[in-house]
Amino acid sequence: MSDSSLPPQPSLLGQARRLNIAGLVPFSTVDWPGKIVASVFCQGCPWRCTYCQNYEILDFKVPGAVPFAELEDLLGRRKKLLDGVVFSGGEALAQAALIPAASWVKGQGFQVGLHAAGAYPSRLQEMLTADLLDWVGLDIKAMPTDYRKVTGVAGAAKAFACLETLLASGVNYEVRLTIYPGHPGKVVELARDLATRGVKNFALQQARKLGASPEFTAQAAGWDSQVKTWAKEIKELGFANFSFRPA
Repeated sequence: MSDSSLPPQPSLLGQARRLNIAGLVPFSTVDWPGKIVASVFCQGCPWRCTYCQNYEILDFKVPGAVPFAELEDLLGRRKKLLDGVVFSGGEALAQAALIPAASWVKGQGFQVGLHAAGAYPSRLQEMLTADLLDWVGLDIKAMPTDYRKVTGVAGAAKAFACLETLLASGVNYEVRLTIYPGHPGKVVELARDLATRGVKNFALQQARKLGASPEFTAQAAGWDSQVKTWAKEIKELGFANFSFRPA
């Protein structure tokens, strides 16, 4: 078959419009530290973390609630008012359409940020190699031996591969650990391990009930005190940038 007889390929925007979007926040100051952004929440995630605050958008089979055209319109109206767009989830890297979507956003003159759980190291590498990301917030859930207790799957190898790739890229980042009652612990040990691996920017986050499954409990006896103790000990490890985000 000659090239002339091949069906036309969809444009970059046409490919971007395949992104399955569960929600769009037009203005956020919390999803990318120091930036004013629009936040795109992508449908679907392969993991089932106990504390997930986006519990209702984990199913890949649910169709998107927001057409990509809404993001197109938003960015058209907010040039010079927004610094960029953050793609979150669910797990945004699960969708192949994320790459053309990020490329299109960059082409409109906006920066691109990403929240990632660490389930797709190859796609993260592809985006970093293509210079599509200006900042990444990467979740590290637990020590490698405890990953299944948090995510429901043995995802540690992928998550730590994402970490290695991110640190080698030179892209701005934040590595985050979210803790909750019932977390397998070893919190300070994990923070120390991450520092040894070269992590400079680290955040400890206390899980909240809002948005989580009905069965999730965010509090337990003495929990707040324990979390504050961990935060104090982690701060003393000497990260260049450490943030503690209590519930």
